[in-house]
Amino acid sequence: MPRPTTKQDLIRTANDQFEKMWNLIDSMPDDERNATFNFGADYGKEAHWGRDENLRDVLVHLYEWHQLLLDWVDANQSGEAKPFLPAPYNWRTYGDMNVEFWKKHQSTTYEASKEMLCNSYAEVMALIDSFSGEELFAEGRLPWTGSSTLGSYCVSATSSHYEWAMKKIKAHKKTYGTQ
Repeated sequence: MPRPTTKQDLIRTANDQFEKMWNLIDSMPDDERNATFNFGADYGKEAHWGRDENLRDVLVHLYEWHQLLLDWVDANQSGEAKPFLPAPYNWRTYGDMNVEFWKKHQSTTYEASKEMLCNSYAEVMALIDSFSGEELFAEGRLPWTGSSTLGSYCVSATSSHYEWAMKKIKAHKKTYGTQ
């Protein structure tokens, strides 16, 4: 799927991918939805394959990345110069931040993670809708986005992340019951 480059494409793709992700989750029986992941050594070397242990972990990860986007836009729109990733993290160390998100939510229930994600999704989509297509995708339009565009950050926090989640959920479905 091509990366969105217009407001309409961004909204459509985010909505489509979010719906596909929930359809995939809703197709799972309760025991599979609540099971611990069993990826083993057959899956990628990226840290997230070992970090996320269940569906709740995936959902809170998506929620936290929504929060990053919402907080970043809110601060910069209010005149507070703030980077997308909070200190002390940067694009080389954001994996450590993801581990902190994981730790933060170990007592969060699956039901709570689902509600948190759905609420933050609605907030992110309202945020996206509040910007013009030019504000989202014209380079240099918003100086606080640096060499990227706001739309690019929005794609990363929505449809691209939902695709990542679906890949992980599909892997869980494939390996479920092979313990």
